[in-house]
Amino acid sequence: MHVHIVGNGKSGSKCWVKLGATWWQKPLGNYMLRSIGMGAISLQDPDFDARYVGHLLQLVRESSISQLVILAQDEVYDSSGAKMEGVGSFYIPNDYVLGLAKRYPEFLPAVSIHPGRPDALDELERCLEGGAVMLKLLPNCHNVDPNDHRYRKFWERMAEARLPLLSHTGGEHTVQVINHAYADPQFLMQPLECGVNVIAAHAGTKSGLLDPEYFHIFTRMLKEWPNLYGDTSAWNVPMRGRYAGRCVGPDAGLLGERLLHGSDFPVPCSALWAALRRYISFADYRRCQKIKNVFERDYQIKLAMGFTDEHFTRVHQLLRKPV
Repeated sequence: MHVHIVGNGKSGSKCWVKLGATWWQKPLGNYMLRSIGMGAISLQDPDFDARYVGHLLQLVRESSISQLVILAQDEVYDSSGAKMEGVGSFYIPNDYVLGLAKRYPEFLPAVSIHPGRPDALDELERCLEGGAVMLKLLPNCHNVDPNDHRYRKFWERMAEARLPLLSHTGGEHTVQVINHAYADPQFLMQPLECGVNVIAAHAGTKSGLLDPEYFHIFTRMLKEWPNLYGDTSAWNVPMRGRYAGRCVGPDAGLLGERLLHGSDFPVPCSALWAALRRYISFADYRRCQKIKNVFERDYQIKLAMGFTDEHFTRVHQLLRKPV
């Protein structure tokens, strides 16, 4: 799960992408495209949307992974519920993701709805009817305080519908950040209180060297909230995966039971960092680095680390089953 759809909207998808909020976003975006095997195409190519989806399908069909949870990305709203024009790094409409999932059985749709939108509850109902299996938010990037009492009805409806929330936690350097404080997993208390199954994306780990570290807060919260989970998306990059050794083996405890396999595609994936931390052998490092398919490489690295088969299938217990 945790696979990003990207599009420029020139095909009529209504997607958009804008990588210019910080100086590193454009070169990082180009590096990501090269890392997933799409280095010869520009983000502004008229056929980008179709080629991205086609490449994604090819990768999953040629990997050990059978299905992907693909993510919509809502626009940014202020505390009054007004859209913040000119803010945000990319937008992927719910209808686009729901439509892709109807066309391709390899895709499972995760919608994205800012709970402060005036039409948030109506949009939630529409997406539930459309087959949504999950809802994705980046509170620090979407400008959402999940603990805001005004959103309680939204979380209660999600809990009633058994729609899980995948919420970004920890640092972020790929997408424009509006409020850095909302990266703290403690801002997820209200959805948890309402009974929503919450997946803390990245398990509160830092992305950049100077980011605050929330992994210890996430592990503490696991003891308090049986409906809290985390994912290992982007754990094969320099910073995020440094706690992987505590999450595998007989002493892993709740970390071993509540972590779910995530990708964060198209974020790069390398076996180097696991090898440097001695989580995998040099032989496994060489074997995994030879794998061109990004999904398969991530999967094989995590297997070599010691993650169990359940780590890769556990998410199916949480996904909403549309009627």
